[in-house]
Amino acid sequence: MTQFQFVMRSGPTPGVTFPLEGDQLIIGRDASNDVAINDAEISRKHSRLSFQGGKYVLEDLGSTNGTFVNGQRLAGPVVLKPGDVVSLGEQIVLMYDAITQDPGATIASPRHAVRATPPPVQPVTPISTPVHTAAPVYSGAPTKKTNLLPIFIGGGVFVFLCLCVSFFWWIDATYRWCTFFPFISGC
Repeated sequence: MTQFQFVMRSGPTPGVTFPLEGDQLIIGRDASNDVAINDAEISRKHSRLSFQGGKYVLEDLGSTNGTFVNGQRLAGPVVLKPGDVVSLGEQIVLMYDAITQDPGATIASPRHAVRATPPPVQPVTPISTPVHTAAPVYSGAPTKKTNLLPIFIGGGVFVFLCLCVSFFWWIDATYRWCTFFPFISGC
């Protein structure tokens, strides 16, 4: 038997697990949603998960900041595969995961939507030998892009104004008003 879950990689509560149980699950900021994530970047009803043929299908519900799977913005429903990275807007990153359970094991949870549960706290034990850490793993989270167009436009306007002021100062300093502007009275 396979169960599915989201694990928050980045957002307001990294490490939190969202068990996915049910045929229709709504993801959003509203506390009444099946997967509730309290963040201003998420719409009240952001996206929907539908359980179809043993798999979850994700679709955006017209959210403002978009729903992405592996960096691609959703234009329609997408079947999720274990390991897919689901991003809600630019800051919220969830890892879609499948958990295979022993069919003979006893499960003591009801079959309804469960709210997010925080990860268990692991005790810290001192280590006397040096620890070698692995290189950081790219999470696939979209990076925030800076729009440089307003900076270039502002710089261009500033240069243009400086040239205009310099030109008129040169005309005034060299008494060439009548040369450049013969229509001025008194020339």
